[in-house]
Amino acid sequence: MRRLWTPAWIARHVAMVVLVVGFLGLGWWQISRATAGNSLSWGYAVEWPIFAGFVVYVWWREVKLARRRATDTDAPSAEPATEPAPTVATGSRPVVRRPVRVSRGPSGDDAVEDTDLAAYNHYLSWLSANPGARPGDYPG
Repeated sequence: MRRLWTPAWIARHVAMVVLVVGFLGLGWWQISRATAGNSLSWGYAVEWPIFAGFVVYVWWREVKLARRRATDTDAPSAEPATEPAPTVATGSRPVVRRPVRVSRGPSGDDAVEDTDLAAYNHYLSWLSANPGARPGDYPG
């Protein structure tokens, strides 16, 4: 619980309170506009409390995650440090491994050429050779 009172977490708590109060205030303002005859404000009057609820949900989830991380780091490790890293995912945490490099060589069907691609490459080379030309000036 002590980790939730660091300066970064205090800023998060304050931001959550400010956003929730602000969103609920904006919802109340939209209700007052809606009762004055602005029918579009009824939709906004419903949206702002939903935004406030989302802020509370994200804050609650982050607090729960921080507390879980704190208990994971405080608990002594049951595995010895000399054991090699597992190659299969254990539980819900995936194992991150080194990426596999795949060499790409030329394929066997180089004889088949895409005519549209060749025409487009010819057009690009013509544009490169004629920098002041417009696309309509292309002779091909």
